[in-house]
Amino acid sequence: MGKKQALAGAFLALATLTVAGCSGGGTASKETAAAPTDPASVSGTIKVLTHRTDLVQNGVMKEYAAEFAKTYPKVKVEFEGLTDYEGEVKIRMNTENYGDVLMIPAVIAKNDYPKFFAPLGDTADLAPKYRFTDKTDVGGKVYGVAQFGNTNGFVYNKAVWKEAGVTEWPKTPEEFLAGLRAIAEKTDAIPYYTNFKDAWPLTSWTNNVGSVSCDGAAGDKLAGAVSPWKEGGELRLIDTLLHDTVKGGLSEKDPSTTNWEASKGMIAKGEIATMQLGSWAITQMQDAAKKAGTSPEDIGYMPFPAQKDGRYCAMVGSDYQQAVNIHSEHKDAARAWIDWFTDKSGYAAKEGAISAVKAAEMPATLKDFVDNDVTFLDRSEAKTGEVNAIDNAAEIGLNKPDYRQKLIDIARGAQKGSVEDFFADLDKKWDEAAKTAGS
Repeated sequence: MGKKQALAGAFLALATLTVAGCSGGGTASKETAAAPTDPASVSGTIKVLTHRTDLVQNGVMKEYAAEFAKTYPKVKVEFEGLTDYEGEVKIRMNTENYGDVLMIPAVIAKNDYPKFFAPLGDTADLAPKYRFTDKTDVGGKVYGVAQFGNTNGFVYNKAVWKEAGVTEWPKTPEEFLAGLRAIAEKTDAIPYYTNFKDAWPLTSWTNNVGSVSCDGAAGDKLAGAVSPWKEGGELRLIDTLLHDTVKGGLSEKDPSTTNWEASKGMIAKGEIATMQLGSWAITQMQDAAKKAGTSPEDIGYMPFPAQKDGRYCAMVGSDYQQAVNIHSEHKDAARAWIDWFTDKSGYAAKEGAISAVKAAEMPATLKDFVDNDVTFLDRSEAKTGEVNAIDNAAEIGLNKPDYRQKLIDIARGAQKGSVEDFFADLDKKWDEAAKTAGS
């Protein structure tokens, strides 16, 4: 998986539904894309739009379609992989021709879902079975089901941390920094790698909101003039850790030269010790280890270094959600594909991701989390729209890399200013925006 595929996990772990940029949606339809009860009665050709161009090109999606056909023999599934998925689908949605099944683009405002997608059923009926239904709930109806979910933490090289004498997960930011210092002193590895140049990995830090407080609704609590970077606030703690890591000389010497693709091989070979990334990245680093001839078992995953009442918590957020085009002529076949792909295909497990099916086991990639009793909390999306409105009005960009690039520049002395003044400015912008956003 390359950068474009990685972006889905990196940016969609927190909802980024903003202003609708499309006008092709018609009048909201009440016609439900109901789950078919008799597979033999379902027929037609459906097109599935996907950002996974790699799986289309290497034939993996065709293999899924072949398995699907064993249950639905009269349905033919065609795939179209789009490199610039968000950009291309946004344009297509000005027409009625945007596939039968598609992943909901981030540009579509949540309240506009009924104009573009057929409802899949009542939230009350689907929520007990699937994670993340609140993300696509509009008026008590669900308009999309997640392909899978991700949690957040640090990908790390176990062998490097062990060489530095650190064999247990840090429980506090201070212990984490002490571990990085030990790596700097006792190994040749870069303790922490920021991925500053490619920038988008920096957004992953935001996804730890809720992990510190063990509160699935922590993101919702950013709605309002709440000074998110005040002393004791989660974003204050999260961003302080990044600042102190860089200020302490525990990251790469020149952030402007980082390289995302190269970093995979570097952590696999023990040249990098640690990176903050969503759990979607684990399999990529393990694959890099295989290519490098090192052990995939050296790739570990640790939770954010904070505990609440003696336990670690990890937020679980949705990746792309599959939906049915409101204009599809084969809504029953489209719904059949979504249900089968979510429930039966094994796709989430193969990707090392968290299944949207609540009853499913956690993936093998998160075995360490399960074995160490890390508490998984589904991220509430109840006030995502309000939070995004404030964030946009404040021009901060919680799901953009810019403000953390500035934070890193302050930490390394490339920009003037103190971190305290930086946080105070962020709080001022946030609180002022909260007074006007949505008014």
